[in-house]
Amino acid sequence: MSIDPKRKRERMVREQIESRGITDSAVLAAMRKVPRHLFVEEALRAQSHEDHPLPIGYGQTISQPYIVALMTALLHVQPGMRVLEIGTGSGYQAAILAEMGADVYTVERVKPLHNAAFTRLNKMRYFNVHLKLDDGTLGWPNEGPFDRIMVTAGGPDVPPPLLDQLTEPGIMIIPVGVRQRSQELIRFAKRDGKIMKSNLGAVMFVNLVGAHGW
Repeated sequence: MSIDPKRKRERMVREQIESRGITDSAVLAAMRKVPRHLFVEEALRAQSHEDHPLPIGYGQTISQPYIVALMTALLHVQPGMRVLEIGTGSGYQAAILAEMGADVYTVERVKPLHNAAFTRLNKMRYFNVHLKLDDGTLGWPNEGPFDRIMVTAGGPDVPPPLLDQLTEPGIMIIPVGVRQRSQELIRFAKRDGKIMKSNLGAVMFVNLVGAHGW
């Protein structure tokens, strides 16, 4: 007998996220609530809570649950914050941020993914998510600055427009690496006129494509 999605999410959080040291209660609550299985194709729903990424088409993926939780926890998101996400993909990460009370601005360059995410998020009534079809490496300057910025694809360097759109104090998380699909997760903190950089370990993301990417 198959396990219902709610129980699968509970097991996912317990075995993949809490067991690896993530304790942020808001992140854990959002991961337990957002129906991850509805952000993948129906044929892949049985695998949607497993400990690995899944394809969503057009060379893109939905990140593994732990990576979603880790990057979200590293942002220290608080309700009411304006968060810019680069790489909407399926819309799952945006839904997690929205569930935490953020005002989410998310940019996707692939039109079918953008359209599907728009439909999905509206159907789920995540009306605090605003979507744009564009080059994510340019950010969303008309809506900036942003308290937090999350980039869910890896480029050869940090796009200058994104750092420019980060408010002070602010935090940005981005995978960066000169080798495609092999990057270092980097956290930038902007405070008191300075930008502090922290390297957080090796990751592997799809390519960040655009004027300031691949």
